[in-house]
Amino acid sequence: MSQSFPYALLLVLLPFVIGCAPAPEHPVLVLQGTTMGTFYNIQVVALPLAVEPQALRDKIASELDQVESRMSTYRDDSEISGFNRSRTTDWFSVSPELAELVKEALRTSAASTGAFDPTVGPLVNLWGFGPDGETDTPPTEAEIAEAKARVGYRKLSVRAIPPALRKSEPTLYLDLSAIAKGYGVDRLADLFDVIGITDYLIEIGGELRGRGYNGQGRPWRIAIERPSPEGRSVHKILALSDGAMATSGDYRNFFEHAGRHYSHTIAPETGHPVTHRLASVTVLAPRAVRADALATAFLVLGPELGVALAESLGIPALFIVRTPGGYFERQTGLSTQPRVP
Repeated sequence: MSQSFPYALLLVLLPFVIGCAPAPEHPVLVLQGTTMGTFYNIQVVALPLAVEPQALRDKIASELDQVESRMSTYRDDSEISGFNRSRTTDWFSVSPELAELVKEALRTSAASTGAFDPTVGPLVNLWGFGPDGETDTPPTEAEIAEAKARVGYRKLSVRAIPPALRKSEPTLYLDLSAIAKGYGVDRLADLFDVIGITDYLIEIGGELRGRGYNGQGRPWRIAIERPSPEGRSVHKILALSDGAMATSGDYRNFFEHAGRHYSHTIAPETGHPVTHRLASVTVLAPRAVRADALATAFLVLGPELGVALAESLGIPALFIVRTPGGYFERQTGLSTQPRVP
């Protein structure tokens, strides 16, 4: 489990290509920038007259900066970095926002029996997919065992009043990168709702949330990438008018050694990259933070257990599985979801 934005570039671009052709019937404001080590792309249709474009840009920048100041492991001055440096097993005071996000992360951890684990960072770093830098050589079993001893979502506790985190393992390392982008999307969506923006598409690193309609007065059209490392093409297009979407895949961020493929998706239970045939999974949910976390959980679990969990939770999801004869598609709860041919 790690940041997976490299494969999401097609999702970054195609919503704009698909959403903007033919020429829009309503004015569309496009806002772009960088955050959380990736890019954001936003479309706002018919911006209210009371909202100045520059003022909106400033509000977006402020919201995303607040997310990074609390959640980024790449910033030494962030709240989460302070918690990771601490070796106390007492309650550690944090902002209500960080406590809220950790609570959401642990909710998904419990539902997935640890497939989604916000403490898996030591293993992700060990395999060369974290902030410590890349590697092209697998770690030893002894190194994996040492890192696994520092991992486990049950070693992390959260309380709301007063907001605080606590770890039972002094060297526990909290990494919310697999859920923070979705949280950032939701923060912006909540901001837009408050200031009266009714039609928008917000995307951060491949995690999306849309409301209302695009410039042509139609649901937003989102392209799901075909999960092939050889090139980039569209596998399917889904319509999104009031909800969120997140995709996780194993086909962009990986390395090969001695003829073996090592994915960036690490199974906390084994400490190794997953070896199943699930290439990607796309999740629909009311909020992006939920879709983001579940997409990672389903990808770790694989095509059988992931589908079973999605069905048990009633989650609409699209699973794309590799087979000797090509890609096999499995859907859960998507029968009532709009699809654009």
